Amino acid sequence: MLMRRTLTAVMSIVALVGLTGCAAVLLGAGAGAGTYAYVKGELIRTYQKEYETTLKACESVIDDLGMSVQSKTTDGVQTTIKATRKDEKPVTVKVKIAGPDWTQVSVRTGFVGLWKKELSQQFHEYVAKRLE
Repeated sequence: MLMRRTLTAVMSIVALVGLTGCAAVLLGAGAGAGTYAYVKGELIRTYQKEYETTLKACESVIDDLGMSVQSKTTDGVQTTIKATRKDEKPVTVKVKIAGPDWTQVSVRTGFVGLWKKELSQQFHEYVAKRLE
């Protein structure tokens, strides 16, 4: 089971890199947990949870961190939330269906050219704790 999850996580990342057309920086290790792709300022992680559960976890983190939501749009497959942190840095969170019981979350924190990867990673850590 663990081998299958590891293979699925690796294949997902390889597909993501291939689709974006640029190199990604992979951080962490393990079977899905702690594995990220950093693409064009977005820190992307796939969670083995249903879309609605993951979306609620992301919304909960946004609320708990005191961010103000500027906009929220959805097309049924992906929800994009644009918010502002207390320090006025913009945050964009995209929650997308990646497959049955799999959801991809993309977080971009900061202004164009001044992205804050550490803050995006912290956001993912908070989401992961809520999904345990």
